[in-house]
Amino acid sequence: MSAPLIRPFSASPEIIERLSAILIAVVAGGGSVGFMHPVGMDDARLFWTESLTAAARGERIVLGAWDGDVLAGTVTLLLDFPPNQPHRAEIGKMMVDPAYRGKGLAMAALREAERLAIDHHRTLLVLDTAAEDGAAPLYERCGFTLAGTIPDFALKPHGGLTGTHLYWKRIGAPITR
Repeated sequence: MSAPLIRPFSASPEIIERLSAILIAVVAGGGSVGFMHPVGMDDARLFWTESLTAAARGERIVLGAWDGDVLAGTVTLLLDFPPNQPHRAEIGKMMVDPAYRGKGLAMAALREAERLAIDHHRTLLVLDTAAEDGAAPLYERCGFTLAGTIPDFALKPHGGLTGTHLYWKRIGAPITR
């Protein structure tokens, strides 16, 4: 595989279909991204339509990770926070199609999200991941610090509870107010 292409999306029916297919595949494979298995295509389309509408308002950036002409992954950079948190961004909905895992797509997407957060003058990046079968090793390789674990935080997509790990990372130049 050549270096993945990471780029932001705007809404189109084709992109919504491709993102929906990734969401369904990730949840079917046990990915804890806020949905229960099985995810219906209508629910997936609605989620991505709303997410891309929020991106059009500047509240987030939805990035796609491409392997050639195949959309193989996505990550969302959340930017819309209260007035006392203008320095913060959050990584949300990191997903790589199970067939494309282990090829560097998630790391490339995460690094691009971090670069965009810095471009948006953010100095603190936070995220959470499932304690069981989550992406903790990836986040730790990328310099995130574990803040703690909340037990029984969410249901796993196929049932049962899992905790969540909370991570943070300082990025960019500090702001002063």
